Amino acid sequence: MRVLVVEDDAAVRTTIVTLLECEGYEVDAVSSTREAIERLRAGDFPVVISDIYLDERTGLDVLEAARAHNPECAVILMTARGTMETVMAATRGGAFDYIAKPFELERMVETVKRAEAAASGADREDEVETEDLPESEMIGSSAGMVEIYKVVSRVAPTDATVLMEGETGTGKELIARMIHRNSPRASQPFVAVDCGSIAPSLLESELFGAMRGAFTGAERDRIGVFEAASRGTVFLDEIGDVELNFQLKLLRFLQDREIRPVGAPRSKVVDVRVIAATNQDLRQKVDEGTFREDLWFRLNVVRIVVPPLRERKGDVPLLVQYFLQKYNHRYGQQTRLTTSGLKAMQDHIWPGNVRQLQHMVERLSILAPGGWIDEASVKEAIASSEPREQGTESLADTETDQIRRVLSAAGGNKSRAAKILGIERKTLYRKLERMGL
Repeated sequence: MRVLVVEDDAAVRTTIVTLLECEGYEVDAVSSTREAIERLRAGDFPVVISDIYLDERTGLDVLEAARAHNPECAVILMTARGTMETVMAATRGGAFDYIAKPFELERMVETVKRAEAAASGADREDEVETEDLPESEMIGSSAGMVEIYKVVSRVAPTDATVLMEGETGTGKELIARMIHRNSPRASQPFVAVDCGSIAPSLLESELFGAMRGAFTGAERDRIGVFEAASRGTVFLDEIGDVELNFQLKLLRFLQDREIRPVGAPRSKVVDVRVIAATNQDLRQKVDEGTFREDLWFRLNVVRIVVPPLRERKGDVPLLVQYFLQKYNHRYGQQTRLTTSGLKAMQDHIWPGNVRQLQHMVERLSILAPGGWIDEASVKEAIASSEPREQGTESLADTETDQIRRVLSAAGGNKSRAAKILGIERKTLYRKLERMGL
């Protein structure tokens, strides 16, 4: 296959040419945009590698010319001094990938091979055929999920309290919402509360409400979650984090369905269904004396154990296709999936379960080179999302490049970008400050 290299630095140009020729590619190399555009008009180059800052014109002009001559041409842009504007322009112009200098030789070869596959249509022959997908994110035909569907269908029409157990990210809230949607309370509120994220001193007022003047800062009467969700459903997530001194009050509510707002002279009856969830072993906490046994019995009327994704790998293909379809629609894209990419995701052990898989698909739908999610892009995304040692120039450059591309795809929305990158927003702010962005 022919590759056109456009680079004004003789040493870098020679390095790339030698590297690619050793890999069996036929390489033409030029040092200016004028020569590049002339070569593109005269011959067919499925893959083009171009520096951005060349002469009076730039690699973006090479990109435009290459895509105009051949819309399937895969153009790889590279630069040592990229800006947000150049990355956004490259993305909008249809660049296959964007590499920061100095680059790792292995990464250059891998990128060219991916570009070759995309340009030749090899990935298209390997594309996963889209299956008929359900409308709900509760997807799966594994034995564990079928059992959950059966329990949900029986418990939903009742008012029974439900306790769900399972690792973080397995979809416990989705199941709670499914129970609510299929219950007589479906037209009423569904309110989710993360008990682990609320300070113990504030949890009582959050759930039961508070009267004005009940404590410092209580300047007006406040309706609690239970009252706000009247005739609906309250989902108490991370119930295992509730402290002992509040567990008794919660138990009394479950028994009597009465609440007393903090500072109120009397109680009031509230009609609300409770579904609780935990990623902890409550039986063990009972044995340790950190969770009331009577509360555990009261919550554990109907128990649902949600299996981790590693125990339902057969559900991964449908989940991946569902999420890819969802994010393609959201971002107006046509990112596609190869069988090798799907296999790589199915083979991976997802410690964050379905939530982590969902975020990874969203990330790949935006960042996958050439709009194709293949084995290499999946493995690279997984590796970049795992903890690693920082410090080398090439890793820092790669991280900067990735953050720029994600910010561009997220339209500059830092909260959205942080979610796609799988990091906290404050972590992203620190990285942007360090990078001078």
